[in-house]
Amino acid sequence: MIRNFHYALEGNALKAIELTEELAHGLLENNKDLHFNLLSLHFIELVCTRKCSTEALEFAQSKLTPFGKVQKYVEKLEDFMALLAYEEPEKSPMFHLLSLDYRQQVVDSLNRAILAHANRPSYAAIERLIQQTTVVRQCLSQDHNKDGLPPFSLKDFLKS
Repeated sequence: MIRNFHYALEGNALKAIELTEELAHGLLENNKDLHFNLLSLHFIELVCTRKCSTEALEFAQSKLTPFGKVQKYVEKLEDFMALLAYEEPEKSPMFHLLSLDYRQQVVDSLNRAILAHANRPSYAAIERLIQQTTVVRQCLSQDHNKDGLPPFSLKDFLKS
């Protein structure tokens, strides 16, 4: 599974799609959003490498255009296609699509989907614990601030 995420993070989304189909057959067919996002990563990679805008357009026509029949993908498709209008896509208004953060979001979605497909928890126990601790910390900080007390600090709490 780790290789799968590595491929997606490093720009080989097509290999990640192939491995996903091997690991979780039918997952992408049933999760169109995830499939679209993985395909979009490949499109972005084609745009960024500036190999050939023709190759990117052909890929978009063959793999992404079918998603254009569904309204929720139309705006996303327009954003991706807008990248082609710029010689330096990283300076376009859609630069966030090129970011590692966007790629990481897609990979995180892939991870959760594969885990759910395998009937495993979509978050690790430690991740769930950290989420819960964060919420508790925020609540404690808000309560302390109302009473004029300093914000909650786990470090200070553990010292006492």
